[in-house]
Amino acid sequence: MTLVELDGRYVHRRHEAETDVVVVGSGPAGATVARHLAARGISVIVVEEGHEAKVSEVSGVRAMAALYRDMGTSLAFGNVSMPYLQGRVVGGTSVINGAISWRFPRAVLDQWTSDDPALGDALPYDLLAETEARIEERLHVRPTEPSVAGPKNLLLARGAEALGVAHRPIRRNERGCVGEGRCLHGCPHGHKLSMDRSFLPDAVADGARILAGMRVDRVLVEHGRARGVAGVSAAGGPFAIRARHAVVLAASAIQTPCLLRRSGLDHGPVGDGLTAHPGVSVTGRFPEPVRNWRGATQGHEVIGYRDEGLKLEALGFDLSILASRIPGVGRELARRLAEIDRYAVWGAAVRAAGRGRVRPGPTRPIVTYSLTAADVEKTRRGVRVLGETMLAAGAVEVYPGVPGFAPIVRDRADMARFEREGSLTASDYAMSMTHLFGTARMGSERASSVVRPDFRHHVAEGLYVADSSVFPSNLGVNPQIAIMTLADMCASNVARA
Repeated sequence: MTLVELDGRYVHRRHEAETDVVVVGSGPAGATVARHLAARGISVIVVEEGHEAKVSEVSGVRAMAALYRDMGTSLAFGNVSMPYLQGRVVGGTSVINGAISWRFPRAVLDQWTSDDPALGDALPYDLLAETEARIEERLHVRPTEPSVAGPKNLLLARGAEALGVAHRPIRRNERGCVGEGRCLHGCPHGHKLSMDRSFLPDAVADGARILAGMRVDRVLVEHGRARGVAGVSAAGGPFAIRARHAVVLAASAIQTPCLLRRSGLDHGPVGDGLTAHPGVSVTGRFPEPVRNWRGATQGHEVIGYRDEGLKLEALGFDLSILASRIPGVGRELARRLAEIDRYAVWGAAVRAAGRGRVRPGPTRPIVTYSLTAADVEKTRRGVRVLGETMLAAGAVEVYPGVPGFAPIVRDRADMARFEREGSLTASDYAMSMTHLFGTARMGSERASSVVRPDFRHHVAEGLYVADSSVFPSNLGVNPQIAIMTLADMCASNVARA
């Protein structure tokens, strides 16, 4: 099936179109909205800045150029500068993520409802769970099988078991995974059921239209109502898509607030309140081959520290990134690189309290975000438990990678000292920022939120936000299924309006 009706690389002159609903973004949120509405017979146009990619033809740097926004160089500035990765491709970030699928944590929804009871009425848990179940069935979500997990994941299980900490295979949206370890570059076999392999084909089969290579620059608002979107194609041609019924923004917690602000829709804390799951990683050397670049990219997780705001995961990197995590210089480094198949990298995702801000910039969004002192302490503990788990799993050396502490640790007692003696300076930790939320958050109070509990913008009628921008807080777990679930509920509201 051909997904893309119009490729912006060939749109040199002005293009105009009309539809019932225009959806900006084709990732998990946008694809879900399009699928839901198209199934109801509502005409939908999905506008995506990226292009449709043949992931079997790209890898390494070429994949970064073809599939990632800014070639993966997006950066949040703060007390520790952190890269964040976003897909810019038909299917959005689902094309380049690890396919990890978690259900919406009940405790998080309870907190939202406690803070704003109207959210409990708008997001009833039973309906949430029912919607999640339908989404998971379509995406064939299931635990990672041992046959494709690979040593890096099985060793994480061994370490957690030795420590008596709860762990489990990661549930992923895939069908027929062969453990090639290419998730972050797009599955070359099409086995990951990313949006371009699932919800977008469903939507197109029901009549939805996808325009790729078309960058939306603003929402068209007339007499207080959203009437469409306008922007520029990849070839430089201007375009306008008119919407008879509604405009739905699903462009991510970074791009959506920028689009709102560029459109003059700066009501409420738009672009403020950015929250995330910063991540820290530790590398270890094992006596047996691990081949960290093979096996399910992320196939096992330790959930026993979730109450502390930490979740451990195996990480799958290609050789170049793995090599950058190995210590030493000169002959020492060469000796270690000769045994690069012995190293594994595991990470800890931190449910952080820090908040940041997003603003449109001249060439790319300006993102600021800082960890709180408590977040840094939690990060320090994350390094400790990662190292201990590696040593419990049989690692002969662990590399914390934090200045001021031993570069090589071989003993669990020494690793335990890290929680007492490790740095509390945020910038001493090499971190990345994943799972972004909260920059157009929902709420009943007009002054403190951007959209209403039913996803409608507080000021512009006919305008909805369906992505993780609306989440009042982070989740502590991987959010793809939660994003899709709330997007489906948003689509129901759009259809009823």
